[in-house]
Amino acid sequence: MKKVISAYGEVLRLVRRLPEDSRPYYAKYARENFVNYREVDPNDANALQELLARTYNHSLWVLSKYSVEEAAAAKLKNICCN
Repeated sequence: MKKVISAYGEVLRLVRRLPEDSRPYYAKYARENFVNYREVDPNDANALQELLARTYNHSLWVLSKYSVEEAAAAKLKNICCN
């Protein structure tokens, strides 16, 4: 569960790199998605890893959309993909 909380915090930090007018939308989107999956069994390592991988990939897509360097997500990659 600690990994998920770390990922959420890092996603919110990445949201701060987006243009100011889009930040509220993506912050709300991130919160809703993390809340929607709160009932995933924390003992199901495969399900958690799949969700974390999706978190990372979607974050890269959003960063790319706004021309933010992929390197900004290095910490998130470390959390989600290791």
